[in-house]
Amino acid sequence: MFEQYIPNDYLRALAIFAGLLIILRVVAFILERTILKLVKKTKTDVDDIFIKKSSMPITLLVTLICLRVALNEISLDSSWVEPISKVIYSLLIILVAVIIYIIFEVIVFHVWKKIIKRANAKTIESLSSVLRGILKTIIIIITILYILSLWGVEVTPILAGLGIAGIAISLALQPTLSNVFSGISLILDDSIRVGDLVYLDNNNSLKGKIHSIGLRSTKIVTFDNELVIVPNGKLAESNIQNIALPEPKSRVVVGFGVAYGADIEKVKEIILKEIHSIKLACKDPAPVVRFIEMAESSLNFKAYFYVESFEDRWTAIDEANTKIYKALRKNKIEIPFKQLDVHLRKD
Repeated sequence: MFEQYIPNDYLRALAIFAGLLIILRVVAFILERTILKLVKKTKTDVDDIFIKKSSMPITLLVTLICLRVALNEISLDSSWVEPISKVIYSLLIILVAVIIYIIFEVIVFHVWKKIIKRANAKTIESLSSVLRGILKTIIIIITILYILSLWGVEVTPILAGLGIAGIAISLALQPTLSNVFSGISLILDDSIRVGDLVYLDNNNSLKGKIHSIGLRSTKIVTFDNELVIVPNGKLAESNIQNIALPEPKSRVVVGFGVAYGADIEKVKEIILKEIHSIKLACKDPAPVVRFIEMAESSLNFKAYFYVESFEDRWTAIDEANTKIYKALRKNKIEIPFKQLDVHLRKD
């Protein structure tokens, strides 16, 4: 159609390439501006990130399309046409793969980061990096196989080899993969998070705070400031008592005893007043003192109150014990202790 205006093949191809590139870039610019105006009205920045990351690949994609169309105007030797076309199509496939990866990276990973708010930020980032690596590997393998098929390479033996290698690797890494998937399930299940105080039922001596949740293992800092590394597979199989859930507020129970003959109602009144004066004690639910049992040598009571966070529990227990002891002594209420009377008999 343009031969009558531009007889030279190379000049005509160059003109078509430049004209088509300008037209497509103008269209892309208009679409980008339109989308950005619409995006400003939304609460998320996913579209903004996608446009910024995909701008260069889309530009290169448009350029290659224009180049392929322009090459139709040049009379090349048949031995050159096919290789050049395959090179261009290969580059187009690579760019399409890059755009697909950007779509998954921006939309999927960005959105699920917004959803999972309670997990450790470092854990989310490490999990995202692994998932990005897996996705990138899959896309690269598919792209390479597609390009090889385009160039006439038989990919069936390659797929068979990859299948056998994948089975061998999965068998060799089965324990590690089990821990990785258990770690992912722990994060997504939101049953534990960094900073939570946990007790494990299969190891009564293991009590401590979650230091970090990794893909292979979870690190727990005990009360003795020792770091215990637990494989995620074992952690997922355990019954976990999470003191921080469903909320940080925690109940404190302080037991004490008084001697027989003490006025029970007076003891309750005195101790309840002391519990109310504890700085960390919550007013709701209200503290309460209960008469528990008549033991062998004492009348046993328990004081119950709540603190805003489980981290305040030990400080509150210390203050409560101190106040209870001083209050009982101040009011001359005897605090019994175990004693043994020995009687010597003379024959």
